[in-house]
Amino acid sequence: MHEITRTTTRTDRGPAGTTARRRSGGPPGRHDSRRPGGTTVRRPDSAPGSATAPHPGTRTATRRAAAVSRTAALAAVQRERDRLPHYWFAHRLLLALSGQRPVHTLLGHALPDAYDQLIALAPCAPLRPATGRAAPVVRRCGEYRPRHGVIEAFARIASGDRLSALAFRLELGADARWRCAAVDLGPLAPPAPLVT
Repeated sequence: MHEITRTTTRTDRGPAGTTARRRSGGPPGRHDSRRPGGTTVRRPDSAPGSATAPHPGTRTATRRAAAVSRTAALAAVQRERDRLPHYWFAHRLLLALSGQRPVHTLLGHALPDAYDQLIALAPCAPLRPATGRAAPVVRRCGEYRPRHGVIEAFARIASGDRLSALAFRLELGADARWRCAAVDLGPLAPPAPLVT
């Protein structure tokens, strides 16, 4: 008769009483007694090179974080842009010439001739939006520097589907501050009627 030798797996117990790893060096697996020979089956999460599928909520959170970071980056770019002299003045002139702020907010930021121009233009509020239109915004503002200390700027003002042009000149004073030296709106459209 042939002898049937039953192979048993020997485990060593360490000083702390924990089962040591098998000599194969791999991660510990689950022993499946239903398989012949007591095959060790590795868990899917412990298999080498396995990648778990991301949770749907993780994808949404990742997209949301990416959108927030893009929005924050755009806001940072816009803040930097608005610090430029021609953009800063374009916004302030727009507020004064659309009736959103009084002209005297530009006192100290305009040379006497330009300030007189603004005093004459402000009552008409030439950049005031028509009834029902959105508040005007500076869509774009370009600059040309004919020489050091002079900026000739041109802005595109949008209010809904209506576009207006605003040109102005800035000069750098001895105190290293920019001031508006001239304003030009081109041919003016009739002012929008006031809502009472």
